[in-house]
Amino acid sequence: MSLNKFPKIAACLTVIGLGLSGCAEIELASHATKTITRSDTPKTIGRYKVGSPYQVKKIWYYPAVDYGYSETGIASWYGPGFDGKQTANGEIYDQYALTAAHRTLPMPSLVRVTNLGNGRSIKLRINDRGPFSNNRIIDVSRRAAQLLGFELQGTAKVKVEILEEESRQLAAQAQGKDYTPQVASNENTTLAAPTESVTAEPLDAPATSSAATEPSQPIQTAKVEPVANFTDGVVSQTPVAPTSIYVQAGSFLQVHNANRLRARLSPLGTAQVADAAVGERTFYRVRLGPLTNVQEADELLKILHDNGYNDARVVVD
Repeated sequence: MSLNKFPKIAACLTVIGLGLSGCAEIELASHATKTITRSDTPKTIGRYKVGSPYQVKKIWYYPAVDYGYSETGIASWYGPGFDGKQTANGEIYDQYALTAAHRTLPMPSLVRVTNLGNGRSIKLRINDRGPFSNNRIIDVSRRAAQLLGFELQGTAKVKVEILEEESRQLAAQAQGKDYTPQVASNENTTLAAPTESVTAEPLDAPATSSAATEPSQPIQTAKVEPVANFTDGVVSQTPVAPTSIYVQAGSFLQVHNANRLRARLSPLGTAQVADAAVGERTFYRVRLGPLTNVQEADELLKILHDNGYNDARVVVD
């Protein structure tokens, strides 16, 4: 899909007044290398926080406890401008710790992030809110980007999955509570590990590993594992299938509404309607693509947002 025609088409969209007034059924947003010299144990023990719904750049986000969370999309990383500053849950951000920012998951939570381009996968602890640019789904630390192999590129196609048992344990620890392990059913056992066979190897382990195995200060009487034991820096190499990037403009319960939006957006390029079952309902999603790269997706997303499609988002499929 060529982007050379985007400015003209964007002007055309403005003239014909594309908006969301007729899209009452649109679905809400779902829910170089440096050696480590510091411990991944946080300097400050952050508080447990979920938070209330909030709005950034006209987009609403709905924080929630969701132990079934799994999403594919675009990841970015953040570092120098935030290093040493306070995170959303009260910790001090360390760009070389194995942490990440997420827009809605509880803090702290533990997630597995897999780079869908190279198959590298690591565990990261959520301790901040974000990212809020170009519909990224997670903002990882600089060190995490190095281990996942996309520091130089700046972004990557990723899959993010919450690890339920570890996340419950972290939540108990942050609240100073005792923790009783949950009995996992067969359906949930895949949350903490990929189903494929993988090979694992430590990459650039901390020089002072002993400091990373104990918490920096006692956590009241919580009988749980130290935070650092969860983010061990081990990179799993897992097989990945080819993926494509799309921009999803809207999602509908009625197929005729989806087809109407598809026709409106067809001047932007290849627009298609894809159906997806969510529970007992079928949604009809209007997507543009596949797109060549992240930059192309960002430019198209901006056009849609500028024309009132605030729920438009980048998806990887």
